[in-house]
Amino acid sequence: MLVRLLYASRAAQPLTGDIIDSILAQSRAHNPAHGVTGILCYSGDVFMQVLEGGRDAVCELYNTIVRDPRHQQVRLLAYEEISERRFASWTMGQVNLARVNASLLLKYAEKPVIDPFSCSGAASMALLDELIATASVLGKAQ
Repeated sequence: MLVRLLYASRAAQPLTGDIIDSILAQSRAHNPAHGVTGILCYSGDVFMQVLEGGRDAVCELYNTIVRDPRHQQVRLLAYEEISERRFASWTMGQVNLARVNASLLLKYAEKPVIDPFSCSGAASMALLDELIATASVLGKAQ
């Protein structure tokens, strides 16, 4: 059974390029063997991530993230059984916020920033879908 999970968290420490690279490298190394695909979006100290795959693999990975000291205030935004993946060709995509138009962010939030803590899980997922549609995502290769 396939599931999709969307969560948000805050970085426990200020984000650096090395921390982001480490998280992405770990995801890209771990996820293919476990059948997990997804996308990671970050801005300032906020992470928003979609995980897709088998129920056990996705739930175990989410539980690992909840316990990860790099994350705090981990919040489950959406969880659903799915018939197909949205991110089937992604081991872990990364949103390039430099390419994001502020008006797109304002479509889903009160301010032109990524803040999944102040909007619904459905709005956060819709924003991620639009980011992909506007080619604001890096790292599609598996």
